[in-house]
Amino acid sequence: MAVSALPIATVNPTALQTSTAPKFTLSCSLSCHSKSSKLSSPSIPATRKTLLDIGIGLVAASVLALTPLDADATRIEYYATVGEPLCELNFAKSGLGYCDMVEGPGDEAPLGELINVHYTARFADETVFDSSYKRGRPLTMRIGVGKVIKGLDQGILGGEGVPPMRIGGKRKLRIPPHLAYGPEPAGCFSGDCNIPGNATLLYDIKFVGIYSGNAK
Repeated sequence: MAVSALPIATVNPTALQTSTAPKFTLSCSLSCHSKSSKLSSPSIPATRKTLLDIGIGLVAASVLALTPLDADATRIEYYATVGEPLCELNFAKSGLGYCDMVEGPGDEAPLGELINVHYTARFADETVFDSSYKRGRPLTMRIGVGKVIKGLDQGILGGEGVPPMRIGGKRKLRIPPHLAYGPEPAGCFSGDCNIPGNATLLYDIKFVGIYSGNAK
């Protein structure tokens, strides 16, 4: 389960000496955890300490308030990583594998427009490396104009024998390296890469709908 970064209030000693109420500074990076985050508490007068205690109480209350949301996020992540039932793949000339678990009743994705999709992405060994369900909201992406990897453009928009997805549809894609990120690693930060070179990627796609903010 991913750990949410929660800002922790720390006291600014200089502010305590020049004002009648303490000021708090939010100082917690995305990588911090509750075990490593510490609240600095210099020696201060009793009245100001009371105000500080109230501030700490508010932070504690916010932690308690997040508990149900964290539980929901855990369940969402679980369902995302379980995956959809297997289906027999068809293969296009490009090498893209696809099969429909649900044929959507809605419209096709319009070329060049923004659409909303939910997805779970895996490596060939079924290891999940990304999921929109984990974030609790669909991904908005522009389809058919090279803004995403070629396998997703073809797998959603259709072409070369692949039928287009329709709103409400659910499809599995097997994307070979030349339709994904090719020989170079991807998703790299500070020398660490989420996706190795020449990786075959598996996607479970749900076409949620056309983005309402598209220009008319």
